[in-house]
Amino acid sequence: MLLSLLPAAPARAAALTPVQVYGAWHCSDDACIWGTVRSVAEFDSKNHWLVDRGDGRPSVNLVILSFVHPLRLLHKTTDATTLDGVPRGMTAEIVNYFKSRGIRVMLSIGGITYVDPWNQALAENPAQFARNAAEVAQRLGVGIEIDYEENSSPNLAALQVFIDTYRSILPYDASGANHAARLTIDTAAGDRWLIALNRKATADWLRTDVRVLDYANAMVPARQPRSASDAIANWQEHIDGKAQYSPPVPPLAPAKFTVGLYIAEGSKVLPECVNFASSLQSSTGSWVQSVAPNGAGTTPGVLGYMFWAAERPSTRGVTTQPPNTCEGGVGGGATAYGIPVPMGGLRQS
Repeated sequence: MLLSLLPAAPARAAALTPVQVYGAWHCSDDACIWGTVRSVAEFDSKNHWLVDRGDGRPSVNLVILSFVHPLRLLHKTTDATTLDGVPRGMTAEIVNYFKSRGIRVMLSIGGITYVDPWNQALAENPAQFARNAAEVAQRLGVGIEIDYEENSSPNLAALQVFIDTYRSILPYDASGANHAARLTIDTAAGDRWLIALNRKATADWLRTDVRVLDYANAMVPARQPRSASDAIANWQEHIDGKAQYSPPVPPLAPAKFTVGLYIAEGSKVLPECVNFASSLQSSTGSWVQSVAPNGAGTTPGVLGYMFWAAERPSTRGVTTQPPNTCEGGVGGGATAYGIPVPMGGLRQS
């Protein structure tokens, strides 16, 4: 009888795993071509928010320069916008602008515009393609992101050769100390697009017991989700897999992927850029830090957030150039989540 008068024990809060990856894809000032050499002073005038959230600390711990043209990289093309296979704007000076402030840098190969060049490069010589990518990574001290958005019939056998060749030169580095060894892949926001690529990546390249790729980025959907629940519904698909598909898509360990949100989309300035308190990175933060594994992995929480995209991702619509800079949204989240700068070693399971 006396026991019934005692207050109920408080519910135990879900364990929160700190956000480790907090980055932005970067499209330069020409809608992701990176075709012109830029001075550091001019670049800083349009991108200073990335390296200073208002108190001298960076707003992100990762920047992914987007995009490298796959076939030009394979051929080491030199033309008006490309030098030895690399966009002319992706210079050592721009890389060092970020790295000197503790921000990791990667180069993204591909994107939706370069699906055909990806297919052509893989069909022609995937091993040489990988060797060229590894050489650039080592020369600039950057990682490589595979953004191969072939939805209907990706050349998975050749992509396996690309990955195997890259890893033969730059083995998986769990410590993260060798920046050039960081090799990631992009998948769709959920499991219903890029299905064959996602299935292969989840089953063979993103396992916790066999180390191949470091992690995946679940990219942004066609438009910004309207609510936290809409965003989470997409991301949860990776955790759960798709057992009903034939063949099925296996579940993905939370520690093996990041989730994506827009910071520049259409004509509106988004809260994700300017107002953390009203942003999706705020309202989804509990899920991002605590989502439980469901068949793969052992630790809760995905790796973190990626934002699309800094500066000018499109020839039309808003940019993150002044006055629409993102200290208040992305930078506010960096403070709220205590983002480590520089990025430390990542969870492996």
